[in-house]
Amino acid sequence: MSGVPSIRSTAFLGLVVLVLVVSGGVLVSCLPSNGRKITVTRKSMGDLQHNETFPRIEHVVTGAVDNPELVTSMVNMAIENSTARRNLAFLSCGTGNPIDDCWRCDPNWHKNRKRLADCGIGFGRNAIGGRNGRYYHVTDPGDYDAVNPRPGTLRHAVIQTRPLWIVFKRDMVITLKQELIMNSFKTIDGRGVNVHISNGACITAQYVSNIIIHGIHIHGCKPTGNAMVRNSPTHYGWRTIADGDAVSIFGSSHIWVDHCSLSNCADGLIDAIMGSTAITISNNYFTHHNEVMLLGHSDSYEGDKIMQVTIAFNHFGEGLIQRMPRCRHGYFHVVNNDYTHWEMYAIGGSANPTINSQGNRFLAPRNRFAKEVTKRVQTNSRIWKNWNWRSQGDLMLNGAYFITSGAGASSSYSRASSLGAQSSAMVGSITSGSGVLPCRRGHKCV
Repeated sequence: MSGVPSIRSTAFLGLVVLVLVVSGGVLVSCLPSNGRKITVTRKSMGDLQHNETFPRIEHVVTGAVDNPELVTSMVNMAIENSTARRNLAFLSCGTGNPIDDCWRCDPNWHKNRKRLADCGIGFGRNAIGGRNGRYYHVTDPGDYDAVNPRPGTLRHAVIQTRPLWIVFKRDMVITLKQELIMNSFKTIDGRGVNVHISNGACITAQYVSNIIIHGIHIHGCKPTGNAMVRNSPTHYGWRTIADGDAVSIFGSSHIWVDHCSLSNCADGLIDAIMGSTAITISNNYFTHHNEVMLLGHSDSYEGDKIMQVTIAFNHFGEGLIQRMPRCRHGYFHVVNNDYTHWEMYAIGGSANPTINSQGNRFLAPRNRFAKEVTKRVQTNSRIWKNWNWRSQGDLMLNGAYFITSGAGASSSYSRASSLGAQSSAMVGSITSGSGVLPCRRGHKCV
């Protein structure tokens, strides 16, 4: 998405946004989990489904925690246990990465796929996806009709109202004609086959919860829209032009994107806006893209103050330029990632986000004017000097440097902590399996 993404029209029924028609626009009122009421006025909601008035719906985005210190302590234990297993040579694929060490060592992973849902860490650790549902086998890579999707296709799977764990019968290249609008409690699990979503529309999670996206190649995403798209078995609506993100998260919570390979899309690779929270982005491989990750709708949209995102064990690789991530308002824990390429900056933000960078490895580019890891976007230093941005245990290579700011209040950084960091010296091994894994049935996924 651009720096200030557009609010796109839809007639979709969400979970809970209170919509009241008022003079001159639409009043959208959200009540987050901590009880604060956030209100924003939208001048236009655009086109709606034919012969349909805009429904009166409510949407509450839940998932932001009032006690992030509890998240820290819970995952610290997972990190320590994972490290202990590594030191004891407990199973041959012990990596010190608590997500991977939770399931990758099991040669019967294909029989125990849903174990993955118990392996999450960080702010998105409670995303269970379709753990409590049946398996859905995608047998057809086609996307023939966005309003009446054919059974056996990915689109038909993701719109269902019941929880589903979605797997693929064989290798597939899926070119979507319109956005893939996901319903709640879904897992897209590409392990064991080679699945590409490419050269068309891509994935949108809008006003939903409990989504896991794992083991998928997503690239070449393009703007689509001005079309009817179904989002449930009983409802479809008009979509305006999509930006062309690989994964777009809009007003949603309990989202986990893990072990995906993402590159070369029209807008962002992962964008989360409009009060989205309880998100973990882990073990992904990002390459060949300009504006990689936008977290926060705009400087003026205070609904994103509830946003809490963990960015862990990812590899930010060749061909990247900026926004890894670019943050607004919320709390962001950037931990044990490998930054081997950027051209402008790695981590940026505006509107007073709290950024806790721990145990990352930053390899600066050759350009001597681009050595700084951080960027405060269009903000005077007299303002950003009070923002809480911390670097702890990061490894700076080739002249890389991180400009810290803020008073360093422990309470602020605790709210932006979601797991304990490993030593930055271990980042290379922890992230060596980032992106889609070459899993084979009957073998450890290594």
